[in-house]
Amino acid sequence: MGYENIRMETDEGVAILTIDRPKSMNALNHQTLTELAHAFDAVAQDEAVGALVVTGAGEKAFVAGADIAEMSELGAAEAQCYSRFLQESLDALERSPKPVIAAVNGFALGGGCELAMACHVRIAARSARFGQPEVNLGLIPGAGGSQRLPRIVGRGRALDLILSGDMIDADEAHRIGLVNHVVAPDELAGFVGEYAGKLQGKSPLALRRALEAVVSGAECAQDDAMRFEASLFALCFASEDMREGTRAFMEKRKASFTGR
Repeated sequence: MGYENIRMETDEGVAILTIDRPKSMNALNHQTLTELAHAFDAVAQDEAVGALVVTGAGEKAFVAGADIAEMSELGAAEAQCYSRFLQESLDALERSPKPVIAAVNGFALGGGCELAMACHVRIAARSARFGQPEVNLGLIPGAGGSQRLPRIVGRGRALDLILSGDMIDADEAHRIGLVNHVVAPDELAGFVGEYAGKLQGKSPLALRRALEAVVSGAECAQDDAMRFEASLFALCFASEDMREGTRAFMEKRKASFTGR
């Protein structure tokens, strides 16, 4: 698939996906969403890729939200289909078998905040801003924001952000747990690159099982999630990576994982 609104690059096993609509503050229109869904699937299936970084073009915006002009033309039935398409696309990202890192370089509002929340780790420039301002348009979040935000920051903080529609800065986002790391704007790319590179040294199978345990386990009752964790833990013991990792530890050397 040829991309018009996103760019894909790969650097030493790390795929870098850049949403490239800077004149529209990287707003998510239907074409962009279709391209993102295709790119997410391609990365998940590419054995040469160990991690994915998602970011926005330019210095102002990660993703400033949905394309309001396009969205305003929808009827109620079309809006429900649109919401489900958004949700399914971001669900696929969250369920990626490979770590996904959001490099938030600017405004992450509405759909942009929802996209960041679907990533497994969020690293923000200090100039970044976050928010779910849909109520200001007579709307509510439609790409999973009303569900992911409470799970990440707690119900009270999530309701405060969703009901007020207010923006918060990167430091506040870090304080409430929405963001994992905050760095200076000119250090963002380097920090994210180092973080993704660090993950490249881990067992791909262990990363995959850990992601599966956390993401899928969160949807279960705790007893069921514990049993699920135990089954994934056991599967690790059937892998060459587990044998290599434990052997390397005892031999006091760096492990060389193969993903098998």
